[in-house]
Amino acid sequence: MKLAIKSVLLMSSVMLAGCAMNNDSSFNQSVPTVHDNTAVAEPQAPPYEFPSTRTPTGNKVIIVDPNEHAWGAYGPDGVLVAQGPASTGKGYCPDLGRACKTPSGNFAVYRKGSADCESSIFPIPEGGAPMPYCMFFHGGYALHGSDHVPNYNASHGCVRLQPSDAQWLSSNFVTVGTKVKILPY
Repeated sequence: MKLAIKSVLLMSSVMLAGCAMNNDSSFNQSVPTVHDNTAVAEPQAPPYEFPSTRTPTGNKVIIVDPNEHAWGAYGPDGVLVAQGPASTGKGYCPDLGRACKTPSGNFAVYRKGSADCESSIFPIPEGGAPMPYCMFFHGGYALHGSDHVPNYNASHGCVRLQPSDAQWLSSNFVTVGTKVKILPY
């Protein structure tokens, strides 16, 4: 019986994780978790949800909210297309000796990279940190995939996204010129 419960819970978790890119209302439901081989339903804070519509601008736009650790992509008609978790620049980077917050403001993607995109700076001094599906929007700042997207601001200034989200955005949504709006901290 315990194995059957674990299987159902695992399948439910996988199915819910796959809903992160759409607007399925089941995405916000509490997910039972397994502790010490017993199923225990724990209330979970739902991920931040962007409004389903915004004033149409005629342009595609990605909005990043550093306070909510989230991104949302809106079509030219102002309809939310996708959303997900994000981690932006942290308050202080010891290796730089200064703050490294992501600049807030309105930008546009000016260059895209492939799954093999890498940082030319980090880690200091040689670079080489993976930045799959990088989408540069301001100087050296980019939206890109990362295996570490915590629920706090942790980067040197780039916007970290789940690798699958970065791939989807790069392949299906972002073109050179796509607007990027970084909200203030």
